[in-house]
Amino acid sequence: MNQDPNAYDDAAMQAVELGNRIADKDQEAHIWDVADGLLAGAIQYWLYSRQPCDDPNCEDCTPIRTAEQRLMELQRLVDDMARSSEYFHTPNDFGAGRA
Repeated sequence: MNQDPNAYDDAAMQAVELGNRIADKDQEAHIWDVADGLLAGAIQYWLYSRQPCDDPNCEDCTPIRTAEQRLMELQRLVDDMARSSEYFHTPNDFGAGRA
């Protein structure tokens, strides 16, 4: 299961642009609701894309063979992506130091 960096970057960029378009179009929409909806759709698509094949010996599918394994992989990815985001830490975080 190789990852195409161009497809990855393009999908991420388009998701952000879609969120911005939705928020701009509906000024009454709360940005958190827009973000939650995008996340729900992304999770659905991710789970759809990670359905294991019918070969029980498939090495690519081994880490996602069960629903629990898929959930663990999804949680690992979310943690990695969140921690690497430029928005993970903010100056307004509780306990953030101020100089």
